[in-house]
Amino acid sequence: MTRAVRRATLAVADAATGGLGMVTIVFGGALGAWAGYTYSPGTWPGDWRLAFAGGVAVVAAGAAGGMADLFLTPLRRLLTTARSAVRPTTTRTAPATLAEGLAQAAAATGKDAASRAASDAWRIDQSEQFLRDQDRWRGYEDGTASFFLAPGVWLHYRSEKTEHGHLKSRFTLLTGDGDQPVPITSVEEIRHQLAARAACLPATPAADDTDNQSDVLDAAASEGRADLDAQPWETVSR
Repeated sequence: MTRAVRRATLAVADAATGGLGMVTIVFGGALGAWAGYTYSPGTWPGDWRLAFAGGVAVVAAGAAGGMADLFLTPLRRLLTTARSAVRPTTTRTAPATLAEGLAQAAAATGKDAASRAASDAWRIDQSEQFLRDQDRWRGYEDGTASFFLAPGVWLHYRSEKTEHGHLKSRFTLLTGDGDQPVPITSVEEIRHQLAARAACLPATPAADDTDNQSDVLDAAASEGRADLDAQPWETVSR
């Protein structure tokens, strides 16, 4: 299947998904209105029956939309994944020398590392909206990758083999200040680390004062949000 055909197919699938969700809501509302009016007591005045039918229609439409989301949400995620895979590619000629072959392999290794980092990021970011952006990951020849979070702060990715020979992804927070790398297992931990630096507090809270420092960090992050937004943010491109 050519790239143009895949794009067209994805566009049709997107339209069909959105249309199916709307049709389900409209159908549920119409069915609820019919049922509400039909099965309301015949002794009620006509206006009351219409009002009751309208209320039932709203409830039925909401229920139909919720049921549709149960089936359409996984499909939307598949479409998002497929859409991200349809990217323009550059045709490369066969290398004429060993140096050119090495350069192509090094570039491919970096792109592969960035792709694997974005793919494995679902372990710590299940929203698939922040760390899953492959364009913000920068891959390197050693198979690692980095994600720019803020000036002087990066999320580092690497994969290691376990004792059973399986690959396991590891994410750590690195800073330009030479601080000790901090293991990261969730987006909330990233938020906590950035809030700590914004409040000029230790990045790792003490074991006996975790709750108190967390409250201080949350308050500082809320008060200093405007200052953080005003800082220059960079975009890492490969």
